[in-house]
Amino acid sequence: MSVEQIKAFADKAKSDPTVAEKLKACVKMKEMFALARELGFEFDENSLYPPNEPQFTEDQLSERLVKALLRV
Repeated sequence: MSVEQIKAFADKAKSDPTVAEKLKACVKMKEMFALARELGFEFDENSLYPPNEPQFTEDQLSERLVKALLRV
């Protein structure tokens, strides 16, 4: 369930420029979770990491979250 919520949140950020801007501004995980909750998405941090596939792209996240979530 959680991975589907992450994907839906990522898709929302791809389709809504306002959400995309807010997501890109998040530098801490708790900020990203707060934004997701504000928009009605619930997921846990563990679902963001392998073995699950990344649901976000580099251009969607702040540099800090890219390093944490995408291991770039």
